[in-house]
Amino acid sequence: MPKLLAIISLAALLALVPSIHAQLNTLAVAAGKKYFGTATDNPELTDGPYVAQLGNKADFNQLTPDVTEPSRGVFAFSGGDAIVAQAKKNGQLVRGHNCVWHNQLPSWVSSGGFNNATLLSIVQTHCSTLVGHYRGQIRDWDVLNEIFNDDGSFRQSIFFTTTGTAYISAALRAARAADPAAKLYINDFNIEGTGPKSTAMVNLVRSLKTREFPSTESAFKPTSLSFAALGVEVAITELDIRMTLPATPALLAQQQRDYQTVAAACRAVPGCVGITLWDWTDKYSWVPGTFAVEPGQEASL
Repeated sequence: MPKLLAIISLAALLALVPSIHAQLNTLAVAAGKKYFGTATDNPELTDGPYVAQLGNKADFNQLTPDVTEPSRGVFAFSGGDAIVAQAKKNGQLVRGHNCVWHNQLPSWVSSGGFNNATLLSIVQTHCSTLVGHYRGQIRDWDVLNEIFNDDGSFRQSIFFTTTGTAYISAALRAARAADPAAKLYINDFNIEGTGPKSTAMVNLVRSLKTREFPSTESAFKPTSLSFAALGVEVAITELDIRMTLPATPALLAQQQRDYQTVAAACRAVPGCVGITLWDWTDKYSWVPGTFAVEPGQEASL
């Protein structure tokens, strides 16, 4: 690639020369993949230039929204509906994120004091309602998100401490019943390489396969080969590569190589169907707000 791309972000380049597009999805499909996609969020849909690029199918043919259940039995679908409508308008695929996660839980769940049976029922109702609402509209669902610790043990979430691993099966069964055609994923981070966490995920997927649960997982090569060998679909689902500020030409050049490594890993594994950026411009990145402690990290997209 020209040196210019090593020191100017994709967003900046597109702003300078609107007629130039990276054609990331076009290249991904040419390599035999299903899509190249990006996450987005509702406040961003008021940004005209951003939305124009979001709808550029040559770059992005998959969008990832997020929806919630702010109080028990009351679902807030309007935000998710808006992003699904945005995708439909442009003929893009949609990935659902997510059904069950330990983080950002509403207080009625985290402080509810529910027993095993009640919490399992809540998980089932949430997954069934969420996936069922978008039946036939969403290709992939991150049914379970970040359920392992880095040492390979199960995360001590309210779901695990109350139900053990039963919530995993309950969530997958409910999602499968709600949309038999959807691809169901278990999504996690720090499983790019071999180690206790990736081993634990492989073992879980193998166990679920044995019990005839449809399940998939996101990972890189060589770990992704382990999942592919189990006959499940794999995808890279929340890709960004941050750096410690200040951004320098050397750091940006390394970032470029790292993105190339990830893309090459997915391309090399037939079972890897696509890559999703965790948004496509630093303007809307989650990184600065989370890693703002000096010297800070940013420039991830």
